[in-house]
Amino acid sequence: MTRTLRGDGEDSIEFAIDVACLMDSLHCTDVTVLDLRGLSQITDVFIIGSGTSNRQMKSVADDVEELGEERGKELFRRHIDPQVTWIALDFVGVVVHLFEPEVRAYYDLEMLWGDGKRITWRKAANDDRHPDS
Repeated sequence: MTRTLRGDGEDSIEFAIDVACLMDSLHCTDVTVLDLRGLSQITDVFIIGSGTSNRQMKSVADDVEELGEERGKELFRRHIDPQVTWIALDFVGVVVHLFEPEVRAYYDLEMLWGDGKRITWRKAANDDRHPDS
């Protein structure tokens, strides 16, 4: 199947920020959101985070998938490597990568996509709707 559709850029950013906040609340570490609009032909945003165990990573992936369903974001593909060191969730406009820390360092997607703009995603303490600057 050839994939030609990407997400709506701003909608993808909003969803990505919500996913990053969810991942953080579920104890993922070093959560990074990269704006790849204009750089990638297949997605608008990467979210990259590290998990604490394969069980936790699977649980986070399930919760992210559920958030996508709630937001009307269809999951195009879910991939889990056999050792559960890397889980990828592809929502077309947003691709989520959950890594075991050493595997994340090995693949270093942040460096590979270093031209992507890092998005500040943490919510302001007094504002549940808008990310801080």
